[in-house]
Amino acid sequence: MALLLRFSLLGLICIALFSNRCFAADPTVSYDYKLTYITASPLGVPQQVIAVNGQFPGPVLNATTNYNVVVNVINELDEGLLITWPGIQMRRDSWQDGVRGTTCPIRPKKNFTYNFQVKDQIGSYFYYPSLNLQRASGGFGPVIINNREVISIPFAQPDGDINLLIGDWYTQNHTALRTTLDSGNELGMPDGVLINGKGPFKYNSSVPDGIKYETLNVDPGKTYRFRVHNVGTSTSLNFRIQGHNLLLVETEGRYTSQQNYTSFDIHVGQSYSFLVTMDQNATSDYYVVASARYVNETVWQRVTGVAILHYSNSQGPAAGPLPEAPNDIYNQWSALNQAKTIRQNTSASGARPNPQGSFHYGQINITNTYILRSLPPVSINGKMRATLNGISFRNPDTPIRLADVHKVKGAYKLDFPSQPMNRPPVVDTSVLNATYKGFVEIILQNNDTRLQSFHMDGYSFFVVGMDWGIWSESNRNGYNNWDAISRSTVEVHPGAWTAVLASLDNVGVWNLRVENLDRWYLGQETYMKIVNPEENGETEFAPPDNVVFCGQLQNLEKDKKSSAGSTMARRSNVLVSLAMALSAVFFYCILV
Repeated sequence: MALLLRFSLLGLICIALFSNRCFAADPTVSYDYKLTYITASPLGVPQQVIAVNGQFPGPVLNATTNYNVVVNVINELDEGLLITWPGIQMRRDSWQDGVRGTTCPIRPKKNFTYNFQVKDQIGSYFYYPSLNLQRASGGFGPVIINNREVISIPFAQPDGDINLLIGDWYTQNHTALRTTLDSGNELGMPDGVLINGKGPFKYNSSVPDGIKYETLNVDPGKTYRFRVHNVGTSTSLNFRIQGHNLLLVETEGRYTSQQNYTSFDIHVGQSYSFLVTMDQNATSDYYVVASARYVNETVWQRVTGVAILHYSNSQGPAAGPLPEAPNDIYNQWSALNQAKTIRQNTSASGARPNPQGSFHYGQINITNTYILRSLPPVSINGKMRATLNGISFRNPDTPIRLADVHKVKGAYKLDFPSQPMNRPPVVDTSVLNATYKGFVEIILQNNDTRLQSFHMDGYSFFVVGMDWGIWSESNRNGYNNWDAISRSTVEVHPGAWTAVLASLDNVGVWNLRVENLDRWYLGQETYMKIVNPEENGETEFAPPDNVVFCGQLQNLEKDKKSSAGSTMARRSNVLVSLAMALSAVFFYCILV
């Protein structure tokens, strides 16, 4: 009875405060995240970083399948802020996605409460600030969505979870990096790699004295789930643990076929789970390494992060050379081999009891094909810009779906081309007009000189093929139509293509972007608008009550402020009524 009352209380409060968002039958977890600047010296140089609740990196957001998640974000920065949750699908609710095309920024000294359900999802993700290179200064943290107890996981329960946020790092903050890009220059080689916000262990004389490094404390014989996320700016990293195998089990919400690796490439924006068993003799500590991949390692030696794996019975510190990285950077065919081994565990249950392989994507007819081509940055109207299909995206003053609801004309154009156009590049707010319940093929053609990661908000997609050269229809003959991994972020090598398939059943406006922050900042993104033509209020949520207005709707933000007092009064009255009702129930239970 007490448990029933507890969940009833959660549901009633949720309905009272966020009536158009919460699902009363599902539990709610709540967080307050205050983002501030603090001074840190991860690479030995004092600099301004973005902390969450005073922590760098930020705290773990922990939920379970179908939970309601309420996150009150307080902006103590000196510029606008949005938090995005890549991989969290925000079913029917792109208002909560936290990117500029769908949401007005949280103004300095203001707050915004995100309220979403992790519907039918499990797995490892991370959150971060999405505007203007802010992620390059921090503000990121891990997200864990646990399976419900009634759904078994396809491996023995690990003895513990270890979250690792790895990424390249500059000793200049994001505002300085913006200035570099705005002046038409590349960011250049990063100054290092951080592991959980800390610099490298002093593994040789190239590492300065006094740098704080991460230590992972473990017990012999136990198995830990390492959740590893590349939160960096633009560099692909190779991850490895000296003397230990990495058993891949999950990526971005999908259980994988289980395979051991001695090292693993993790590209910008990607998340992976590995099971690592502490099966060594602990004669010393062990190196945990994240080093730059697909670069000249002699030149890029400083772009290496090193943490320490410390057994409780360790007999001494780590010493000697680091475990070697793969030496195949000049063998282009080898570069794709590892990615092609990442396959879906078709017999495992994910968020639901039915097996992951029960969705036979390979038997569905493709309704549309989109070929998205990226090229090296080019000058447009005197400014360096990055493009997709010759269009460098300009964020709208008024977010896309908000403009629709309030009938704002000219906020964007619904004319993004489905293939590259033979015309000069332009800067425009051009959106892809996708079809609700379509089954689309997207070809990511990377004609840039840099390896890139592409991400789709609101969805996961099946990675059915990748190869070198220019994609053609004949390449479909080599697609994996049985056990392709389903994920939301995928790499595309320079001079190569990656093909993905997606079922467009989630209405809203969803960002399709490159996760490499420099290219994203320069405009390499677009949005997919997916609207149910028979929308009756059941397939897409209305704007939340706390929606922020900007652009051509700025006057509505002022009107909202004037009515805030009466809104709070109404909510106070609701809470008083709830308290009285619950008190009556409590005394009734005592009497009964």
